Amino acid sequence: MTITLILVGKTDNRHLDVLIHDYKKRLSHFVNFKISIIPDLKKRKNMEFELQKEKEGDLILKQISTSDFVVLLDENGDEYTSTKLANWLQKRMNSGLKNLVFVVGGPYGFSPEVYARGDQKLSLSKMTFSHQMIRLFFTEQLYRAFTILGNLPYHHE
Repeated sequence: MTITLILVGKTDNRHLDVLIHDYKKRLSHFVNFKISIIPDLKKRKNMEFELQKEKEGDLILKQISTSDFVVLLDENGDEYTSTKLANWLQKRMNSGLKNLVFVVGGPYGFSPEVYARGDQKLSLSKMTFSHQMIRLFFTEQLYRAFTILGNLPYHHE
């Protein structure tokens, strides 16, 4: 299985970027993990939020194929413990799924078209985090899930 994390815009904090790439490297021992970054829109500061979401949505949808299982990281999504996320991942792997795609939207969320394409929504917390921080939190949780599945000593209960 390949897991792809689609992100809108570059990480503008080099410290976050270093940590994200550290977890990406760790994940490579467990799964084919890719990060796909959609460039920031030009002149977005002058765009209304809905138009920005629509344009970002078009770019997101171009990166997704019809056979992909798409999970939107969204504050209104399902919440899992780390162990339940690991079990959820195991079920996806056991099902023979080829491509699992997670998407972190821009600062204003997703367009209606992206919501319609998503197969599931996942929330990391009831609290709101910046779309920059979610990248690190999610990548760490994905790594944690694989260490749980591998019975490695990273996760403690």
